[in-house]
Amino acid sequence: MLIPSIDLQSGRVVQLVQGERLALATDDLDGWLTRFAAFPIIQVIDLDAAKGTGDNAPLVERIARGRSCRVGGGIRSAARARALVTAGARQVIVGSALFRESRPDLGFAAALAAAVGRDRLVAALDSRGGRVVVHGWRTALEIGAAEAARALEPFCGGFLYTHVDTEGLMAGTDFAAIERVRQATVLPVAAAGGITTREEVDRLAAIGVDAVVGMAIYTGALDLSPFA
Repeated sequence: MLIPSIDLQSGRVVQLVQGERLALATDDLDGWLTRFAAFPIIQVIDLDAAKGTGDNAPLVERIARGRSCRVGGGIRSAARARALVTAGARQVIVGSALFRESRPDLGFAAALAAAVGRDRLVAALDSRGGRVVVHGWRTALEIGAAEAARALEPFCGGFLYTHVDTEGLMAGTDFAAIERVRQATVLPVAAAGGITTREEVDRLAAIGVDAVVGMAIYTGALDLSPFA
C-alpha cells in the first residue's frame, strides 16, 4: 500500500531534504488533501512540533477530523496522543519519546498503549548509519532499528521505519535495512526515505511493507494514478 505523506512546517505543506534543507513548500493543503482523497490513509507529520520550534496543531486536528490519517511529530505525552485520537486520528506515530538513555523506554510505551490502545500506536524507528536517531534526527543512539522493533513490539500496533540516509534524495531506498526490520517483527511495517518509483513500492509490497512517500509525489516523479 502507498501512504502519501503530508509534512507541515510554519502552516505550509513542505518537503525537506535530510530533514533540514527546504526543497519545496506550498500553501495548497486542501488541494493535496483532494488529490489524496482516494487513499485509505494518509500520514501527517508536524515538523515544527517534532523539532520543538512550535506546532501546527490546528491544521493537524482539522485534517484528523476530516480524513483517515496517522499523525506524528512532537508527541511526547499520553495526553497529547489521546487528544489526537479524540480529534479523529486513526493512529499516532511516536518516535523520540519512546527512547531514553539510548534504549527503548518500555514504561512510557506501555503508558501510551494504555492511553490510546496498542493498535493505535505506531512506533517510529528513524535510522541513520545503522543506528536509531532521535530529536529531529540529530541524536544517534546505541541501538539499531531491528533491535528496537523487537523491544517495542508488545506495546504498539506497527512500525514506521525511516531510512534517513536516503530521505528526500529521490535516489532509492535501502531494501536490506527495511527487510531487517520486517524480519524483526510480525506487526505491520511502513517504510519511508527515498522511495521514488512504482517498482520500489511494488517491491516493498511483495515483502509486506507499506510505502510512505512524500518528495516523489510532490515533485511529480511518482504518478499517483495507478495507486488511487
